[in-house]
Amino acid sequence: QVQLEESGGGSVQSGGSLRLSCVASRLGQYMGWFRQVPGKEREGVAVINNAGSTNYAASVRGRFTISQDNAKNTLYLQMNNLKVEDTAMYFCAAGVSYSPDWWARLPRAFDSWGQGTQVTVSS
Repeated sequence: QVQLEESGGGSVQSGGSLRLSCVASRLGQYMGWFRQVPGKEREGVAVINNAGSTNYAASVRGRFTISQDNAKNTLYLQMNNLKVEDTAMYFCAAGVSYSPDWWARLPRAFDSWGQGTQVTVSS
């Protein structure tokens, strides 16, 4: 039901920054960023609910910031001090109906997904 469109991916050197954007038809009760590399399961990076509560993967905590702009129906992921291990396809996701799993950054808690945007970090 929720339409999502990511942008902002690209190639950067280690230590650089990128900001991902996700324009949504509407913001869900909870929104999230996930990433996936070939051969691995999709993992949660950061989530935010409509009250502003956030949760981050330990690997990105302190470097990434998730935020949203209600007026623009846009979700953001500010990524600073990027590392080679951050290289992945990044997906925006929305949960329209509440799921208690959203806090755990589980993909199954989210109903709608964007197409993904590639982030590549070189040494």
